Amino acid sequence: MPPIDPTPQTPLSKLPNFDPRVVPVIGVDGHLPPVAGEQLAPGALRQRFALPPAWEPEIWAERKFMEREPAHASVLVPIVMRERPMVILTERSTHLSTHSGQVAFPGGKRDDTDVDEADTALREAHEEIGLERGMTEVLGQMPVYTTGTSFFVTPVVALVDPGYRLKINEYEVADAFEVPLDFLMNPAHHRRHAFEYAGSRREWFSMPYMDGSNERFIWGATAAMLRNFYRFLAA
Repeated sequence: MPPIDPTPQTPLSKLPNFDPRVVPVIGVDGHLPPVAGEQLAPGALRQRFALPPAWEPEIWAERKFMEREPAHASVLVPIVMRERPMVILTERSTHLSTHSGQVAFPGGKRDDTDVDEADTALREAHEEIGLERGMTEVLGQMPVYTTGTSFFVTPVVALVDPGYRLKINEYEVADAFEVPLDFLMNPAHHRRHAFEYAGSRREWFSMPYMDGSNERFIWGATAAMLRNFYRFLAA
């Protein structure tokens, strides 16, 4: 994947009639091993963050989409401690100015009153989907990911009690759902895309998940951060 490009470009989601679902797949990483199921159990995840391996993120940044003041943000990677661990994801409301309608982690911009990155992620998760802090156990955080909209995003990984209840803020979130962690940590489900526009090539991952008859199209920044999480667990 390319490093950050200092030249502003049009966000893919703002291009006329752009649909990431129909952009050709140029590869699927089925040659890479999935993370073993026992490594996805709560105890193993705690151990991995307590004694992290030597590793490097695969994707650090996106091409820059706009000129704006950089801002710090955090997202929560909420892993529900079910017998089969699940990840809570959201679908952003369509009226939002950035990444509208896309699948995302709960999260957002850091407030001056936030103590640290985890505080931002937990506050935003509560504001967006009503996830109570008392239902979470923060394990640690992943390296900063820079979006094309100039956000420096820190993914904060947390375990979530399966008894959690959500209260969705419909202004920001259209829906919330769970995806199996073992599905996301299996590169056989990591698809590579490439798109040429105005002399520039864009590349990204997608991880489409069938939720019953509903396709949850995970792509862009969310897929990139999940790919980095895979690299962290597989190292």
